[in-house]
Amino acid sequence: MKKQVMILRSVFFMSALAVSGLCARAQEQQAITGGDKLTPKFGIKGAISLTNLYVDDVSKEHSKVGFNAGVYAKLPLTTGFSIQPELLYSIKGAKDTYSNFVQGDGEYRFNLGYIELPVLAVVNLTKNFNIHAGPYVGYLVSANVKNVDDNGEIQGATDLKADNFNRWDVGLAGGVGFDVSAFTLGARYNYGLSKIGKSGSLSGDLTKNSKNAGVSVYVGFAF
Repeated sequence: MKKQVMILRSVFFMSALAVSGLCARAQEQQAITGGDKLTPKFGIKGAISLTNLYVDDVSKEHSKVGFNAGVYAKLPLTTGFSIQPELLYSIKGAKDTYSNFVQGDGEYRFNLGYIELPVLAVVNLTKNFNIHAGPYVGYLVSANVKNVDDNGEIQGATDLKADNFNRWDVGLAGGVGFDVSAFTLGARYNYGLSKIGKSGSLSGDLTKNSKNAGVSVYVGFAF
């Protein structure tokens, strides 16, 4: 719990720093290079991610490969500072090995599909390089849990209704980006603040107090 609070404070501190001091620095640099056009951009983007669920009662955790894809807009408010809303479909989850009295032994692979809306503050440190941070909200649309043996063979799968989980997920996102003409690429870390499982349900029993987290590498193209 203390570790989560420290991470949360660090993310908020980085966001405040970006919006205040770095914004002024970015404006000065962009003014020197003559980049004074405030032109909105709209595009598509996709990412490969490594996601995880942070679970109190899990004895071993493994990151799971996922992805996200969707559309974005970059809306400049002033030189060097923009707001970037995105609408994405994201696959999250984890591979978790359980060993306790209630659940027994085994590995569960969680696949959770979300419609997500990040809203990010983007600060350009140079003409092409930026840092970005902000909140996101997600809505769960699909859920699947698979049971896998030690040889990696799937012994069974449970297609859970999304209603078995908490539908809404909120969290924080932050990262870096590099723009070259119409192309953009970068890396981002997402830190979930909401428990994904409902208490008193199968999802709650399997996930306990788990929350979403993950890192992704993305590429985008603006029109």
